[in-house]
Amino acid sequence: MTTEQPADRTAALPTVGPDGAVDPAADGVSFHTRKWVKPEDLNANGTLFGGSLLRWIDEQAAIYAIIQLGNHRAVTKLISEINFVSSARQGDMIEMGLKATHFGRTSLTMRAEVRNMITRQVILTIERIVFVSLGEDGHPAPHGYTGITYHRDRLPVQHRDSAHDAGR
Repeated sequence: MTTEQPADRTAALPTVGPDGAVDPAADGVSFHTRKWVKPEDLNANGTLFGGSLLRWIDEQAAIYAIIQLGNHRAVTKLISEINFVSSARQGDMIEMGLKATHFGRTSLTMRAEVRNMITRQVILTIERIVFVSLGEDGHPAPHGYTGITYHRDRLPVQHRDSAHDAGR
């Protein structure tokens, strides 16, 4: 079974109303966050440094993966081709959108898209970011989930250090 991709690639990102409200179930985006572009985020051309943006995406994807997989031991496995489409300047606000596209036995695959909230232009797209759930031994471990949650019920309740300390 194939699914048709929307003609407008930005349709996968949240549509933010004048009040800033977003309904994740309505727009298909599972997780989104915003950042303000500051002087320390700029490259020599005075535009957003790609490395800063990738760091933000990886961090947000990790948070999203931890919530979806219910495991604080979720690690980045793969980031596919990164397509830089436009940029942002100091003072611009950007919005990063992530959408889970596939749950594997030990992994979660998602898609990322970033856009400039001021110009409304897409800044970057990444078709595949894969996170893997690890067990205490550091090897891939089944997570047992097949679908997205919009609730925080999968957030790990035990801090990773407390489980380690209990074994001492």
